Amino acid sequence: MLNGREPKVVNGPEVLSKFVGETEKNIRDLFADAESDQKSRGDQSDLHIIIFDEIDAICKTRGSTRDGTGVHDSIVNQLLTKIDGVEALNNILLIGMTNRKDLLDEALLRPGRFEVQIEIGLPDEKGRVQILQIHSSKMKENSFLTPDVNLEELAARTKNFSGAELEGLVKSAVSFALNRQISLEDLSKPLDEDNIKITMDDFLHALQEVKPAFGAAMNSLEMCRLNGMLDCGERHKHIQESLMTLVEQVKGSDRNPLLTCLLEGPHGSGKTAMAATVAIDSEFPFIKIVSAENMVGCSESSKCGMITKVFEDAYKSPLSIIILDDIERLLEYVNIGPRFSNLILQTLLVLLKRLPPKGRRLLVIGTTGATEVLNEMGMVDVFNKSLHVPELKTADIKRVLENLNVFTAVDLEAAVTALHQLSIKKLLMVVDMAAQGKFKEHADAVYSGQRKIDISTFYDCLSDLT
Repeated sequence: MLNGREPKVVNGPEVLSKFVGETEKNIRDLFADAESDQKSRGDQSDLHIIIFDEIDAICKTRGSTRDGTGVHDSIVNQLLTKIDGVEALNNILLIGMTNRKDLLDEALLRPGRFEVQIEIGLPDEKGRVQILQIHSSKMKENSFLTPDVNLEELAARTKNFSGAELEGLVKSAVSFALNRQISLEDLSKPLDEDNIKITMDDFLHALQEVKPAFGAAMNSLEMCRLNGMLDCGERHKHIQESLMTLVEQVKGSDRNPLLTCLLEGPHGSGKTAMAATVAIDSEFPFIKIVSAENMVGCSESSKCGMITKVFEDAYKSPLSIIILDDIERLLEYVNIGPRFSNLILQTLLVLLKRLPPKGRRLLVIGTTGATEVLNEMGMVDVFNKSLHVPELKTADIKRVLENLNVFTAVDLEAAVTALHQLSIKKLLMVVDMAAQGKFKEHADAVYSGQRKIDISTFYDCLSDLT
């Protein structure tokens, strides 16, 4: 397009050498042709293009590596002198590519060097249609695609897919189509290429295999609500509606790109399940849960890095939800000894106030069972809104048991009388224990209404649990 010389494409790690001074020589050699052309032809010199792929591999921040050789620092210095040193050239176009801009030395990014910085983000729906058309064009030309393949529908289903992930989706669909042509009885049998047809079902099956790196963590969300979202009464319904109002506010408001909400209440009151349900119902393309269970054994700095990365990933999506589950566990809070991690606390305080980039919108939902502790740390005030998720009262307990349909009418009243105030998690635990204890061989039929729990067994389990 630029009518210049054939570009030199350099993979970052290829420049590195184990010999002293060899790496710097490799950098100088890249500019040798342009220097010779400039000396011989002056301003009539051709345009020389050098493309550095994975430039972060060779141009890390000086002083950040501890290998003792200082090779990376020398590479950066050598490259800087060639870009705009005393003998700087004006017949070279440098292009660097990286997905870790944060690792690059700041001197490279100042005006006069890599001053033009273009972010290639995740494609929107229109862009995804175009990418799918590119990867499926030859298949369509050769009549491998069936008429039912709808690329527009696939683009709508592939929120937050990158170009590479869309390519992987097409390849996965092709593999499903090829598998239908393979004979397990005779693997050496050649494929009948004329009968290979890629259907919409192949693409839908591929969607189950290929998951976007910056997508919604649906498996983790479903694990947070194994029993589904039960009807727990008007108070819980009001809290859920308030959260959905925040979701709509994030979607439609240009003045509030960042909203934060804290769900606080006793342990087992259903805070995490409610947050997961709201996240699923929002249909946001990026949803992630930050939980202490994924950080077991990690150091403080590692935990901070993992939390920060989730937020950085969220900034790449137009609409995102982050769930900070059991914040006191993230902070390593205990009643004795070192009370909490101040490093993680300060990281969360900064991230909860940092606005996402322009055009990006983020909703953060935190859950905690230690409100007083977080209040002393100054975390409660950081959230825009705080909602109390209470334990179930008598009327709420009756509604839950009626929906479960595990008692006869008489035993239902007796069970409700024995339960005055209980968390939803503990209530479901008592019901499961009673069902397993009395009708172990029919446990799968208890909730379908075929068998009912004996009230005496329920009383025994309740006394054991409390």
